Amino acid sequence: MPVKSFWQQHARLAALKHSGAALKHSSKEQLAEMRAKEKSGRSRPEDLGPPNGFAMLPWLLMGMGSFSNLLQGKTDNPWLAGLGLLAFNSLYINVVFRAFSKQAREARATKVSLLALAAVTFALAIGYGGSWLMFFPLLGLATGSVLRGRQLAPAGFLLSIAAAVVGGFKDGWDAAGIAYGTFLSVMVTAAILALAETVKELRTTREELARTAVERERLRFSRDLHDLLGHTLSVIVVKAEATRRLARRDLDAALGQVSDIESVGRQALTEIREAVTGYREGSLATELDRARDLLDAAGIESVVRQSGPPLAPQTAALLGWVVRESATNVVRHSGAARCEIEVTGTAERTRLLITDDGRGVGSAAPGSGLTGLAERLAAAGGSLESGPAPRGGFRVSAELPVTEFHTGHVVEERTP
Repeated sequence: MPVKSFWQQHARLAALKHSGAALKHSSKEQLAEMRAKEKSGRSRPEDLGPPNGFAMLPWLLMGMGSFSNLLQGKTDNPWLAGLGLLAFNSLYINVVFRAFSKQAREARATKVSLLALAAVTFALAIGYGGSWLMFFPLLGLATGSVLRGRQLAPAGFLLSIAAAVVGGFKDGWDAAGIAYGTFLSVMVTAAILALAETVKELRTTREELARTAVERERLRFSRDLHDLLGHTLSVIVVKAEATRRLARRDLDAALGQVSDIESVGRQALTEIREAVTGYREGSLATELDRARDLLDAAGIESVVRQSGPPLAPQTAALLGWVVRESATNVVRHSGAARCEIEVTGTAERTRLLITDDGRGVGSAAPGSGLTGLAERLAAAGGSLESGPAPRGGFRVSAELPVTEFHTGHVVEERTP
């Protein structure tokens, strides 16, 4: 091997080794910066990964050999070579800056620019050889920045083979390292950028899940507060009216109603605290007793029937909310004289039916309480329907699947 060719090959391999080491070093620095921001709590989705195409510009220094030869007059047709160098740099900058935006990266114009960059690269390499072959690794960087998925591996192999063929044709075996450098540029660049984008998407998804959890918690609390206060205030109003009626003719009975108001108020404070902390689990039996007391205090005849296997805690809690909201609506809006509450269960589903003989709702829209309960039951795989009953009055029907199987059978009927 001639001495000159040996030193040219040595310099070319050294440049490729330096570029690979620099790329590895920059990726390590970027990872260290990401970890530092993660520990300090300042990391944001937009901080992850290369922010723009400026991170790819220093690699243009790999073409300084060609530029040096052009300035020293060692290149044939210098004007043509200069135009080719200008076209390559312009297309490279355009491609790598568009590669960091998914919409721009997948646009047709970006693919056309990449093909034009490949054409200029091949023209310069075939026309001049030598140091101009170093534009193949730069083309690999641009290709790895733009292509993703199934297109990446075939493009990397084809580009590497083409670089080997052109390099072998111009410089023989001395240019064998060009193919390796080109393949390495394509794959390493694509891997680093894909990893940065994946981390960014995961961080964005995690923040979105956190926001969704906060919104769900706010919705849960607003619904619980609505149901708790609506029922409690209705009980207090009804018992206060009963106290006013009884005060003149039966003082002891009136004092009993006042004592009930105090108990309801204390119980409401406890339930609100439990609702705030999210630990409140409703009991269907308790809610049925409270509904009967509320209806009786309002002068409404109540009939409560319950049959079927014992319910799972989650099912009982949801149906308890339906009983509470429906009984409150009967007292506040129906003007009914009688209300029936029936709970029936099978091995597969549990049904709650609440009917009254009041005015019904006509064409009015359902209240926010029933709407929220319908959403809750739907999320649990059940359903809630409300509307005028076939024989007059209003009806609320709720169904839930049985999530736990129990043994035993309960039949109970309670009337005032």
